[in-house]
Amino acid sequence: MSTEIHVWQISEDGLRPLATTMAEAGRSEVEDLQRWIRTDPSILGGDVLIIGEQVQTRSGPMDFLGIDRSGSTVVVELKRGRLPREALTQVIDYASDVATWDLDRLSEECLKYRKQPLDAYLSENLPEVPLEDLTLNDSTRILLVGTGVEDALQRMIEWLSDTFGVGVNALVFTYIRTRSGDEVLAKTTIIPEQVEEERSRSRAGKIPVDHTPGTYDDERLRELLAAYLAEPGATQRRIRKVLLPLCLDHEPVTRDDIKQGLIRHREAEDERQAGQITASISALLSMKGRDYLRQVIRYDRPRPWMKDAYRIEERYKGIVRELLARFDQTSGEDVNA
Repeated sequence: MSTEIHVWQISEDGLRPLATTMAEAGRSEVEDLQRWIRTDPSILGGDVLIIGEQVQTRSGPMDFLGIDRSGSTVVVELKRGRLPREALTQVIDYASDVATWDLDRLSEECLKYRKQPLDAYLSENLPEVPLEDLTLNDSTRILLVGTGVEDALQRMIEWLSDTFGVGVNALVFTYIRTRSGDEVLAKTTIIPEQVEEERSRSRAGKIPVDHTPGTYDDERLRELLAAYLAEPGATQRRIRKVLLPLCLDHEPVTRDDIKQGLIRHREAEDERQAGQITASISALLSMKGRDYLRQVIRYDRPRPWMKDAYRIEERYKGIVRELLARFDQTSGEDVNA
């Protein structure tokens, strides 16, 4: 059955029940909850960072998009009053779309909402979590927020969570105003937060690292590299504008060279942000499925977790020059600026 909170104020005369609703106090449930989440997302759980609001999915806009310290995306949906069972279908629809988003789509939403690239925002707000240890969006959590919850929805949430380990929870906020006029907001969760966080950590994993270069023939390698560099993401642009031109002009290219190149091309504002972006590029190069990049871009590993001395294999420099010239002509970019 749904959990209900009953509150009494203690006085010399005994206990006085407090049962003021937000509506009775002249507050708007959804609007006030949105504002409180926007200004203090810790009310959703201490590990959730909000990176987007009213984020468009293929099924409509979701109220908030977040990321937790395990790298899982968090889909947050608010409803007025008691959360109905139908809300679960709607938010699962949103989550099924978000689950397909790559790093660049998430970074695009973060840039619009936080005015920072995702890697920079995560590094600033999760300084104790190395970016290279995160598998972003490896799993998706669902949070339904309201001032009550239907019994059927609670039963469904508990069944999905306990039986299948689905990352779904409902947060019920109760507004309380004391007789002296103080306002209090109490939160009840269907699944205990500690249980939900443990399950999130167990679902998340580290980036599946692979340092093996590809073995594609020149024609296939050119196709794969061209398709990747043509994608509109920030990381592709930085590899196209900074890393590849540097590797063509210098050998080897150090991490410091990359950071200075990022600043020079205005892809980073300062050394700190440049270092964060360099770490993201480094992590991408060792992801499974990027062996065609490693076939072209080689690097040393002075430490197991660090890459340095980047260079392009001599036999592939012609392919790289050809592709960069093609992108320069079609986009108007000056790759040598």
